[in-house]
Amino acid sequence: MSLTPAVSAILENYDAENPGTRSRLVQMLNHGRLAGTGKMVILPVDQGFEHGPARSFAPNPVGYDPLYHWQLAIDAGLNAFAAPIGLLSAGASRFAGQIPTILKVNSSNSHALNADQALTGSVEDALRLGCAAVGYTLYPGSEQQFDMQEKLCQLTKDARDAGLAVVVWSYPRGGGLSKDGETSLDVIAYAAHIAALMGAHIIKVKPPKNRIEQEAAKKHYEGQDWDRLEDRISHVIQSAFDGRRIVIFSGGEAKGTDAVSEEIAAIAQGGGFGSIIGRNAFQRSREDALALLNQLIGIYKQQAEQEAA
Repeated sequence: MSLTPAVSAILENYDAENPGTRSRLVQMLNHGRLAGTGKMVILPVDQGFEHGPARSFAPNPVGYDPLYHWQLAIDAGLNAFAAPIGLLSAGASRFAGQIPTILKVNSSNSHALNADQALTGSVEDALRLGCAAVGYTLYPGSEQQFDMQEKLCQLTKDARDAGLAVVVWSYPRGGGLSKDGETSLDVIAYAAHIAALMGAHIIKVKPPKNRIEQEAAKKHYEGQDWDRLEDRISHVIQSAFDGRRIVIFSGGEAKGTDAVSEEIAAIAQGGGFGSIIGRNAFQRSREDALALLNQLIGIYKQQAEQEAA
């Protein structure tokens, strides 16, 4: 598939990257039903690590089978599929070449007492499994943030040397942040900016709430109405090098179809590059998950058409 104007415009923002990394970005941007639009919808299945198997898969028990998630991502026509090493390894040979994959190389679990993650995969594993990218969670604000940044620095160098892309889950937590502050507008924008500064090619953050956490930041947000999610999304995109980095937004906790669609519509209207939808997809029945993902893809397609007009 040749490069569309939308994908070409994105690649211009990555002109310092080597051909291998740029090719992996194209691979993801040119795959699935959103191919060529400059938009992305990705299925992540790392919640078993983060929340445990029952909390993740009991609502739809077929999700205990790793191959189910592979097939769901492929059949939905998504841009990519992200998971830890064990889950990717379970289907990498059977589904080789059918969808770009992202190896999630670090993970936490619900037993942990502090905001930190262990390395559970590597660039070498990603290459062996045929992945397009590696994924890494960073916790800005945590007591472990500087160690996590140093590990991310080395991972990014290794990934670039191997011609892979880097996806950063930038999730503020720990330290002096309140629970509500983790998703406040100023903190989410800060997290996106940190990920961009760390060299992330694709940045994943949570949709920001209408709240300012940092006292020193409040004066910079005064005088503007932040009630609309699309305006908050636009500010987060602005914070990632003024839109020069791909920023996608998590689906968060399970919620109703209308709530998911409304949120995705606001993300699209705010200039978001896409969504990474896990529990809101695989905790539904296969039929309902495919219907929901089809609806979300339609929202991003419509937005891409409006932007191209």
